[in-house]
Amino acid sequence: MTHNPLLQLQTLGQSVWMDFIRRGMLASGELQNLIDENGVSGVTSNPSIFEKAIGDSHDYDEAIHTLTLEGKTADEIYRFLTVEDIQMVADVLRPIYDRTKGQDGFVSLEVSPTLAHDTKGTMEEARQLWSQVDRPNSMIKIPATREGIPAIQQLIGEGININITLLFGIPRYQEVANAYITGLETLASRAGNLKQVASVASFFLSRIDVLLDPLLEKKFLTEDSQAVIAAGLHGQVAIASARVAYQLYKEIFSSDRFASLAKKGARTQRLLWASTSTKNPTYSDTMYVEPLIGPDTINTLPIETLDAYRDHGHPRRSLEQDISKAYHVLNKLSFVGIDLNAVTQQLEEEGVDKFITASNRLMASLREKQSALYGLYEH
Repeated sequence: MTHNPLLQLQTLGQSVWMDFIRRGMLASGELQNLIDENGVSGVTSNPSIFEKAIGDSHDYDEAIHTLTLEGKTADEIYRFLTVEDIQMVADVLRPIYDRTKGQDGFVSLEVSPTLAHDTKGTMEEARQLWSQVDRPNSMIKIPATREGIPAIQQLIGEGININITLLFGIPRYQEVANAYITGLETLASRAGNLKQVASVASFFLSRIDVLLDPLLEKKFLTEDSQAVIAAGLHGQVAIASARVAYQLYKEIFSSDRFASLAKKGARTQRLLWASTSTKNPTYSDTMYVEPLIGPDTINTLPIETLDAYRDHGHPRRSLEQDISKAYHVLNKLSFVGIDLNAVTQQLEEEGVDKFITASNRLMASLREKQSALYGLYEH
């Protein structure tokens, strides 16, 4: 097991979290095995993950049956099942949380994606979920929308652990980090315990290349200088964004402003690489793992990518290699007529829409299962 590349990532300062959750993994011991044998030290969830877990499996049928007979609505059943799953996963991860003194061992649960542009609604639901889960090693996921930023700041100030999701752009990341620090300053002014607050900023990667690569490929067809530049940017933008974000992370959390909070026990808001499955079959299946290994980071992997890296990963500190190239890649996008800020805004909006669609499909699936159950009893 010492040759397991996933375990070696720990020695390089990177945590491996699993980007999947399903009740059957708990009952079978699969999650515990991933922790014991592969170094998994956290779990993330989102509406798409729960759609697959609840809608496409029979793991939850008995619970849905019982709750339906108790008169619960589909919305109430969804909340009950997801909170219960998060609680169970948090309990499995609790030894890691205790051993690392609150640095690792977290599981995340997302507020409804329909609240992505509703600051007040986001805060209200986040507080409800935090209270219902009632685990110190849970995180509430909030999207990095303009309306999400003030909610993040307020909730950090209340001592709630936050996982910022659907983060695509460097300027928005800077706002997220500032919201975290401002929230900590508020908590400190209230004599709150900064040591008990944790947050991660989840930078989505593969979706950036999925959107940009076709645009760059169109530039290949031109016969001017744009074709050459575009070729050099193809498949490079997501990794470049992550590397530049990490440089900004180091700058922000080595500042005098944060140092005063660190003296009171504050933790940095670690960068988390999300959306790390490779969508383009011509790319390596570890494309969003191999180049992004560095201290104080997290890579959250779907099962397929986790298996791939265990099989043929090559761990080494790679995150700070070719930094000048990373800046060059981002700067050159404007030369081929691409506005990266507009692209990341589009990705944010599409990300919210995808999660709303997944949530709607799941609710429809739950209602179908309830209808089938009612039909069974009518006969």
